[in-house]
Amino acid sequence: AGAKEDLLNVLDLTEYTKKRPWWRKVFAPSSGSSAEKYNVATQLVIGGAVGWCTGFIFQKVGKLAATAVGGGFFLLQIANHTGYIRVDWKQVERDVNKAKQQLKLHSSGNKMSPEVKSRVNEVIIFLKKNVILTGGFTGGFLLGMAS
Repeated sequence: AGAKEDLLNVLDLTEYTKKRPWWRKVFAPSSGSSAEKYNVATQLVIGGAVGWCTGFIFQKVGKLAATAVGGGFFLLQIANHTGYIRVDWKQVERDVNKAKQQLKLHSSGNKMSPEVKSRVNEVIIFLKKNVILTGGFTGGFLLGMAS
């Protein structure tokens, strides 16, 4: 029993609270993940509504961007066909081959940087803590994209 008591550490919470910022002391009861503050139905509704709005806006902006890019390519093709623009296809081929070589070099060392790893871990932790809210957002986003 003595060895077990040696393994236990006593934490002094007064030192911890002294180091906390003032806004944590003021908003501590209401801060935290949404899973702690709202019931399941509320989380689903909030996530679904925000997801639907995001999906709807994403769809509209995506259509506009695709139309602009497609229209630009169409105008470039017309200008090329009528002779306003001359394309040096050998230069294009050299540049494409150079870009392929650079992509092969960069993809050989396929390790994530520590900053990216930490951000990915933060996102995974958030998703695990807010599974219901995330599920509602995903469903709403897909519905918004479909409408």
